[in-house]
Amino acid sequence: MITAAARTYAVVINPANGPGPSPDPAFTAAAGALRAAGAHLLGYMDTDYGARSTAEVAQDVVRHREWYGADGCFLERVTSDPAELPACRRLVRSVRRQGATTVVLNPGVHPAPGYARVADLTVTFEGHWTTYVSAFSRPAWTARHPPDRFCHLVYGVPEALVPLAVRTARERGAAVCGPVTGEPPNPWAQLTPALSEAD
Repeated sequence: MITAAARTYAVVINPANGPGPSPDPAFTAAAGALRAAGAHLLGYMDTDYGARSTAEVAQDVVRHREWYGADGCFLERVTSDPAELPACRRLVRSVRRQGATTVVLNPGVHPAPGYARVADLTVTFEGHWTTYVSAFSRPAWTARHPPDRFCHLVYGVPEALVPLAVRTARERGAAVCGPVTGEPPNPWAQLTPALSEAD
């Protein structure tokens, strides 16, 4: 990841399904090396579909910034329902007040249209490659936004098809794509081979 830092949108820091109860020395070292290489760091925080309080999530932002130097946040398990949009707006305003300069929402599906205006980037697909190629559909409203506002996270991609996954995401209106070859239960446990290679 350090070698590939210049080719990434950002690197998500996730020591313990969030920042954890105290700084993790391994993550502190890795975060420092990534920052030195020019990577943009996002702290991972689970919103539990709105069940976690805004104050709890905001505290995660502070910990990620102070412990790992993250200047943005990756909000996981965000709601996608139109009725929950006002609460999501309040959450994003709160994390920005805590210093998050980049905010990524991850509902993992296409949310109600208003969500795309709330954050810098919205993950509108998170799932397996087989689903991505066979069952993906793109709502018409997404065409009203630039592709750099959308991200697709695709796992289980055959190594030879990683470049195709990136091209497919762009064709589907997502300029940011995170194709990985890993499989559940944790497809993000290893680096995509293409990112393992030096420029």
